[in-house]
Amino acid sequence: MRGDPKLYQLLNELNISYDYYAHPEAPTVEEAAKYWKDLDATHCKNLFFRNHKGNQHYLVILDHRQTLNIRDLEQRLKQGKLTFASPKRLMKYLGLTPGSVTPFGLINDSERHVHLFLDERLRDSEHISFHPCINTASLVIAYRDFLRFLEHQGNTWEYVGKMC
Repeated sequence: MRGDPKLYQLLNELNISYDYYAHPEAPTVEEAAKYWKDLDATHCKNLFFRNHKGNQHYLVILDHRQTLNIRDLEQRLKQGKLTFASPKRLMKYLGLTPGSVTPFGLINDSERHVHLFLDERLRDSEHISFHPCINTASLVIAYRDFLRFLEHQGNTWEYVGKMC
């Protein structure tokens, strides 16, 4: 299996079962959607932002079919002006490269710096999928197990009503 070995070790330690699906490189949701058609899961768009001062970073997770208006998101989250974080910041806080953004990158956030915003509609998902820290595979896990993963990681997170 490709991806970060620490991730698979942690999932096993937490008794989180997963299904691994290898596929060609998929750095965008549009590209990845080609490989998701037979997977029974909610597939997510994961966006990494920073505030205008650059001292807060946010991972926004929503259903891949949703579109996002950043100005609307700024007003809803009340975090000030948001911009996409640079590749350097993505590597520093999540240990990821562009096109591979995933909440599984939280395994690299030892300071628990990144705050997550989850679209509340994800709550209705039975299974959810994310890249395993690389964009040449997808992991499908039960949504309740994803919440256990988040609790274990210790980053702050919250649901946000319809983000788009």
